[in-house]
Amino acid sequence: MIRSLKWAGSLVLACGLPLATSAQVLAPPKVAPLPLQFGQPEAADFEAKNFVADSGAAAVVLCDFGTARFGSTAGNMNVISERTTRLKILKKAGYDYATVEVPLYHSGDASEKLSNLRGFTYLRGEDGKIVKTKLDASGVFEEKRSDYLRVLKFTLPHVQEGAVIEYAYTVTSSFFANFQDWTFQREIPTRWSEYRTSIPQVYHYKGLYHGYLPMATNEMSVGSVNMLLTNRVTSGVLTGTEMGNASVNMSTEQHRWIIRNAPAFRREPYMTASDDYLARLTFELAGEQWPNEKYNDLSDSWPKKNKLLLSKEFFGQALQHVDFLEAAIDPLVAQYPDLPARAAAVRELVLKVVKYDGTNHYSASAPLKRSYELHRGTSADVNLLLIAALRQAGLSTLPLLLSTRQHGRVSQEYPQLDQFNYVVALVELPGQPDLLLDATEPLLPANVLPTRCLNTVGHTVPAAGEGRWVSLVPSERYNHYQAVKLTLDAQGNLSGQVHEEHGGYAGLEAREKLQQLGEKKYLSELASTHPSWEVPNYIFSGQGEVTQPLALNYELRQPASTGKAAPELYLNPLEAFGERQNPFRSEQRTYPVDVGMLQQDIITLTLTLPPGYTAELPKPATLLLPDKGGRYVYSATSPTPGTVQLLSRLTLDKPVYSAAEYAGLRELYRQMLAKQAEALVIKKTGS
Repeated sequence: MIRSLKWAGSLVLACGLPLATSAQVLAPPKVAPLPLQFGQPEAADFEAKNFVADSGAAAVVLCDFGTARFGSTAGNMNVISERTTRLKILKKAGYDYATVEVPLYHSGDASEKLSNLRGFTYLRGEDGKIVKTKLDASGVFEEKRSDYLRVLKFTLPHVQEGAVIEYAYTVTSSFFANFQDWTFQREIPTRWSEYRTSIPQVYHYKGLYHGYLPMATNEMSVGSVNMLLTNRVTSGVLTGTEMGNASVNMSTEQHRWIIRNAPAFRREPYMTASDDYLARLTFELAGEQWPNEKYNDLSDSWPKKNKLLLSKEFFGQALQHVDFLEAAIDPLVAQYPDLPARAAAVRELVLKVVKYDGTNHYSASAPLKRSYELHRGTSADVNLLLIAALRQAGLSTLPLLLSTRQHGRVSQEYPQLDQFNYVVALVELPGQPDLLLDATEPLLPANVLPTRCLNTVGHTVPAAGEGRWVSLVPSERYNHYQAVKLTLDAQGNLSGQVHEEHGGYAGLEAREKLQQLGEKKYLSELASTHPSWEVPNYIFSGQGEVTQPLALNYELRQPASTGKAAPELYLNPLEAFGERQNPFRSEQRTYPVDVGMLQQDIITLTLTLPPGYTAELPKPATLLLPDKGGRYVYSATSPTPGTVQLLSRLTLDKPVYSAAEYAGLRELYRQMLAKQAEALVIKKTGS
């Protein structure tokens, strides 16, 4: 979650800090004590009793303390970031936390520099004495990740269970737009995470707080900084010439944030990217205002971003050079006067011509003609080609930028292109809803986006203007339907037929599995979950008809454990066809449940009893989620003598459930599984 709270002064934090306890307060103008002293571990850090509550963790962050301030180096203004971190290693699985990576960016002649790196590993011997081992230069090395990014890596020495490790370093940067972000939460518990910033009031930053943890401290105060800066000529033939140094004193706005006892972050079912949930702060330079000068707006706007994208060689310009499509597209215009049908036909053509290679971008990797000729490309290659082809077919089509689920949610607060990693086609139809088209997934029909794209909203890139946000919540559901007809004999043998349908996104899931495994392995996997089942016959239908559900009909036999007739039989037939377990195992959840789409799972089961037997029917149940979020319906009836009919229907009517709705959702699943496991008691009449 991204939350809003605005501050006046140099930091306009569009981040809201959770709960009332995190409301910003004006702190007195005094320096708060440091939360730790480097090189001075505390005796409590070595006591096992202090880590009983963390027994399941591989390591614990004892304190993570960072500062970011403006200062001067060799006459130049820089952002100086310092970090000191202390951890306790509890298990061998925690050894990886002794290896640290520090990203360092560079562009042209400017580069971020790391200095004052130091570290220790502390071990307490049997005699109670602390032995410390210093980080050696041989444990430090650098790795190039891209043309703009280097990573400095180091590993603390002599790490073992029970060790306390700490490290500290300074990063100096001239990239004011890349103000140091801060993450308060990790995959291991963090007892104390504190971040302090000091920013001259001439600079205005926008900030975003992401996550769901409350701040223990959120303070702002006013201070000052004195810097020795070199005067340089900024225009004319002498541009860049140094004209001596000047001492500059600036008022600063200072902030202090603390989160205490952050729990270990663990992924749970139905989540998007981890960064969507981790407690963290990010910053963007919005503008600057020097004394006696007008405010210089440095923030972006959607018109600026759209203009930039449309000027790029492998985005907007790539859409202009598509004459090679005319011969293939023009016949479709005459063949399909209906616009939605024409759009679907164009998409089908692109699907057949260019295969998606699994790589996601919003800009093409090469001219579109190359991907067309190679018959292979990234998601951007495929979908920009689709957009060009739709336009060639006379359809009003806009690129729609989005972020995949594993890339993370987008913020609608500010236009930031690095939030996006995907593009699809939006076809505008007069008097009809827009069509959203993607040509990377042949197992889906037109106007149904791949599951990876179901991530809240996307943004259009028009020829001029702002563009607009577009909901990515699909009208298509995840539909799973099973119609089961079984016959039971007096010995307890079961036999019958099952008709199963996978529609919508369930159809995509089943077709992908069928494509991967093949029919025999698909059935073997289905039967393997029920060792007593025999499946002598089966038939699939609708494999190639992606607009229709994928259907599976199979015969089922389940032999009885004994060959004797029984006066009383116990059977829980629904359990074999329902959910295996509750996906929501945690008692509590602080994050939303992002299902992505609406869902429906229906089981109808008709059971024919042995002659002379009757069944005791379970009670019906109807369970409702608040705010029309969904329901579960269970019924058991006997429509004719000697038959029992069971119905189980689960309906989820929201793509996303808040953390406050989690308990109800979990309880709904718990009661559903209990009803599906409820036994039918079948007795011989008169026994």
